[in-house]
Amino acid sequence: MNIVDSSGWLEYFADGPNAEFFAPAIEDTAALLVPAISLFEVFKRVLQQRGESDALQAVAIMAQAEVIELNMTLALEAARISVEAKLPMADSIILATTWAYGATLWTQDADFKGQTAVRYVEK
Repeated sequence: MNIVDSSGWLEYFADGPNAEFFAPAIEDTAALLVPAISLFEVFKRVLQQRGESDALQAVAIMAQAEVIELNMTLALEAARISVEAKLPMADSIILATTWAYGATLWTQDADFKGQTAVRYVEK
């Protein structure tokens, strides 16, 4: 299973320099999980930059995979990760989801560099 960090989704949608790195994980929707917090982050950024129509299209593409809701177990594990790894809330939720589902996290966010189960590429 794969999870793509919000930075990866935004890179893919913008066809940025690292879009090809994220394409295999994003395009294999059968093996793709999307933490609900990623929907928030991507929708917000695309809404700010391109408007509501594009933002809705982006999350519709994301929702083709399995969306993972934040529950009590994930929230508490994310809080532990946040304290121990000094990660922001959203990053902690994404990493907690990755570990809980035995997935691989694809990212270009340096906050995740060196964490277990992470495929990282520099921006």
